[in-house]
Amino acid sequence: MTYLVRSLILLFLLYSCGTAIADDYPNRPVTMIVPFSAGGPGDVIARILGNAMSATLKQSIVIENVVGAGGTLGTNRVAKAPPDGYTLLLMHVGQATAPALYAKLPFDPVGDFAMIGLVTDVPMILVARPNFPAKDLSEMITRIRSEGDKMTFGNVGLGSASQLCGLMFMSTTDTKLTPIYYKGGGPALNDVIAGHIDVYCDPATGPTPYIQSNTIKGYAITSKQRVATLPDVPTSAEAGVPDFNVTTWYGLYAPRGTPKPVVDHLVGALQTALKDPALISRFGELSMTPVEPERATPDALEAFLKSEIGKWGRIIKAAGIAPQ
Repeated sequence: MTYLVRSLILLFLLYSCGTAIADDYPNRPVTMIVPFSAGGPGDVIARILGNAMSATLKQSIVIENVVGAGGTLGTNRVAKAPPDGYTLLLMHVGQATAPALYAKLPFDPVGDFAMIGLVTDVPMILVARPNFPAKDLSEMITRIRSEGDKMTFGNVGLGSASQLCGLMFMSTTDTKLTPIYYKGGGPALNDVIAGHIDVYCDPATGPTPYIQSNTIKGYAITSKQRVATLPDVPTSAEAGVPDFNVTTWYGLYAPRGTPKPVVDHLVGALQTALKDPALISRFGELSMTPVEPERATPDALEAFLKSEIGKWGRIIKAAGIAPQ
């Protein structure tokens, strides 16, 4: 038997196996790993998305929070999981910042994953404790400059969207804040509410209801447009800092080697979920929108991830952050 014939037979068997798996997939609950704590933005998005995708998959999606190492612990769990479609990853921009932040990353952010698609882009919101003594962003900056690094800035650790937002804020405003690190967005936001930290920059999913209820103060939306649910919070450009522009995004992944028919099934479930009126409404309440269908695809996620790795690599290097 020639090498070509053996190769064709192997390809046929792999395809047949993948098709058989897809025909039976899923026949048990699917786990979606969120590499951050319960109650944070990623956790909220995962639960909304998981609920919507379950309707198409006809199986429940169980959300598991695997916290640690700036999100790389949970991400690595998925990278090493069996490629059968029963372990998924919902990860934000940290998938793109990890190569610049970790010298010995235990996974390849692109090569070790089967891309499913982008889920949503989320604007960030600069917030402060409820009794922070500044009426707007300009006054906040003036006060921070006058008090030096006595003021604190919460963030969710190395490579997190909150850390990147904080770095960009301090760089563009020529200010310095003392960082306070948390294991997740939920605990950080709770400490803002309690007044234990001064300033925090969080994806809109977290602080929106607390700004609406005047539990915390919202100072700037770090995107080009205001969000409908917070009409009184100006954009950073409107507040006088046009270069302070940061958004985070979320993508859905499976382990590398997941059979294409299974990936296709998951892509279909994702795209159906993002059109679900209940999901759209819930996302809207949290100041975000689903991505367009053409972005909720493996090719779109892979291309976008590669471009973000390049962009954030340059930003992190310029900030002088040495790989850990």
